[in-house]
Amino acid sequence: MDKVMRLASEKGVVIFTKSSCCLCYAVNILFHELGVRPVVHEIDHDPEGREMEKALLRLGCTAPVPAVFIGGKLTGSTNEIMSLHLSGSLTQMLKPYQALS
Repeated sequence: MDKVMRLASEKGVVIFTKSSCCLCYAVNILFHELGVRPVVHEIDHDPEGREMEKALLRLGCTAPVPAVFIGGKLTGSTNEIMSLHLSGSLTQMLKPYQALS
């Protein structure tokens, strides 16, 4: 869990994914469309990926990937991110991390 928390707090927006996950890809594209360049950690390419996946579940992720952290705090997986986006709350949460145009 220490590694997950350390990686999650490295940058403003961090997404833990798996390379074969289509929902992970969709969430990543959403962030790019909102002007945010998240740090993406593909846990299936990490030697400690299994442990990281278990740690994400222990932190409260409903699904291990995608696991989105904003400001070092777990925001959630696809359902939570899409709900926040549809309500307009996600844009507000991401304002400090949007790329300067």
